[in-house]
Amino acid sequence: MGTHIRIAGIVKESIVDGPGIRLVVFAQGCKHGCPGCHNPETHSFLGGSLMEVDSIIQQMKSNPLIDGITLSGGEPFEQAEAFGELAETAKKLGYNVMTYTGYTFEYIFKNKDIVNGWAKLLSQTDILVDGKFDLAKKNMLLRFRGSENQRVIDIAKSMATNETIQVQFR
Repeated sequence: MGTHIRIAGIVKESIVDGPGIRLVVFAQGCKHGCPGCHNPETHSFLGGSLMEVDSIIQQMKSNPLIDGITLSGGEPFEQAEAFGELAETAKKLGYNVMTYTGYTFEYIFKNKDIVNGWAKLLSQTDILVDGKFDLAKKNMLLRFRGSENQRVIDIAKSMATNETIQVQFR
């Protein structure tokens, strides 16, 4: 039996959760509790259902239109070991990985060697959307994020330069 992830759901094809056509996996469970959260049903750690990582990978492979996978939530970093395995497998198959988190990149980077799975999930993420949703800074015109405090970060470039490098989408 393979690794399981507690998920709130899966969107099999999305063009609004990252570049290209993506499979989106919504983590079940989040500690942040952001007022105005787009997915409040994902907050409880007891909800959702368990799904095998291999089953999610098979869904991706069965659709030739998929460019990448987006890990959303809930909070993927609350199940970082399992989501890290999912991201690693997806990358080996040539998919890009985008991860949403309520934590900041700096906080994750600082704690990546302390919290189980954080280093792996971060290293397997191509694009990270970081920061809690802030209702006072909500902006519907932003690409791939909900509030102006959130950033879209290129993880490889950020790790290589030891600076936070944001992605610019046109």
